[in-house]
Amino acid sequence: MSDWQLAETFRSASGDVRWDSLGNPDRDPVVLLHGTPFSSYVWRAVARALARRYQVFVWDMPGYGASEKFAGQDVSLAAQGKVFTELLAHWGLDEPLVVAHDFGGAVSLRAHLLHGARYRALAMVDPVALAPWGSPFFRLVGEHSKVFEQLPPALHRALVREYVSSASSPGLLPAVLDRLIEPWLDDLGQEAFYRQIAQADQRYTDEVQDRYGEIDCPTLVCWGQDDTWIPVAKGRELAARIPGARLEPIAGAGHLVQEDAPAELTSSLLAFLPQPH
Repeated sequence: MSDWQLAETFRSASGDVRWDSLGNPDRDPVVLLHGTPFSSYVWRAVARALARRYQVFVWDMPGYGASEKFAGQDVSLAAQGKVFTELLAHWGLDEPLVVAHDFGGAVSLRAHLLHGARYRALAMVDPVALAPWGSPFFRLVGEHSKVFEQLPPALHRALVREYVSSASSPGLLPAVLDRLIEPWLDDLGQEAFYRQIAQADQRYTDEVQDRYGEIDCPTLVCWGQDDTWIPVAKGRELAARIPGARLEPIAGAGHLVQEDAPAELTSSLLAFLPQPH
C-alpha cells in the first residue's frame, strides 16, 4: 500500500474521509472521483500526470478504500453527493475542474444539480448516469446482501476478485488486482462490499437524469469501447443529453479505463481541461 497513501482526513456525516492533494497548490484545482467497488488508487497514474500542470485532489468515498467503514453506514449516492459538496467547501474550491468515473459520475452530477456545486469543466469516464443500470449479478447481491456478507472469506475473496477483474478488457496486473480488492477482504471490508451494492439504488440517478440539459459547463464523456459493465451506447445517450458535450470512445479499454488505457485517457483529459492560469 506504500505506493498510494492518503495523508489527510475529513470528518463527514457518513464517516471519516481520507484524501490528499498532489501538485503545486498555486495551480488550478482538479478533483478526481472514483467509482465502485474501487478507490482513488485507480487514479494514481492519471493523478500524477495531471499534477504536473494542476493541483490534483483525490479522495476515498466513505465506505471505500482507506476511508472509514462501519455497520449501518450510509454509503448511498445521496450521501456521497452531500459529502462531496462538503469536501469542496472544506477545500475552498468554488469552481474546480472535475473528473469522475463510474459511480463517481453520479456523485458529481448529484452534487451539481441538487446541491449547487459549480464546476469549471466536467469530464466523466464510463459514468453511472442513465437507467437502467446494474448487472444481474449486481442486482442479485443487492437483494441478498446479508447472505453474501456471511460467505466464508475464501469464497468472498474469489467473488470479489472475479468481479473486479471483469471491469478490465485486457486484464489487470496481478499486483494491481490484489491492491484493488485488498480493502474489501477483512471483516469490515467484506460487510462494506455488500453494503455498498445493497444501497446502490437506481432512483438516485432517476432523480437527476431528466435535468442533464441544465448542465452548462464544458463536458467531456470518455468511454471504454470494450466496457462490458456499461455499454458505450449509454455514453452516446448521455453526451446527447448534455448541451455541447462530446463523447470520446477509448479503444482497447473496458470499464476501468484508468487501468486499461491510462495514457490515452490522460491525453484526452489534457486536451479537454482548460489550460492552467
